[in-house]
Amino acid sequence: MSFCCGASMVGTKGTLKHYRTQVHNVPLLFCPVCHRVEVHYKVENEYEILAEYAHGDGVTDVDFQDYVMEDEEAIFENVINVETEDPLAIVRSQIDMSLDLLAVAKQIGDSKWERELKKRLAVMSQRRHRLQQKA
Repeated sequence: MSFCCGASMVGTKGTLKHYRTQVHNVPLLFCPVCHRVEVHYKVENEYEILAEYAHGDGVTDVDFQDYVMEDEEAIFENVINVETEDPLAIVRSQIDMSLDLLAVAKQIGDSKWERELKKRLAVMSQRRHRLQQKA
């Protein structure tokens, strides 16, 4: 599980640009608060090798799934949420986890972590409110 802004990141697939080469369907971890994106650690080396070779060959687009046969379920088995889930369910799960972590941060007296979690909770609460209004 990867963490950012005080709690977990969401698993997804997306496109990354490596110089002039776009690599599609890359397993990624995404922070729903600050929007930081990173290649999932289980396929990070494969991504770097594929992107470098494709760039070196002058390829402008490459599909990660065509070259790396890692099972999607195995890649995302350690993430709390995956982007294909219901957006409101993801937000609720993120809020619940952040509240649990906030209690731990208060117990151990980690004020920096508390501030990060409170910021995360504010962002996730706003997102939950917007999603509820759409429904």
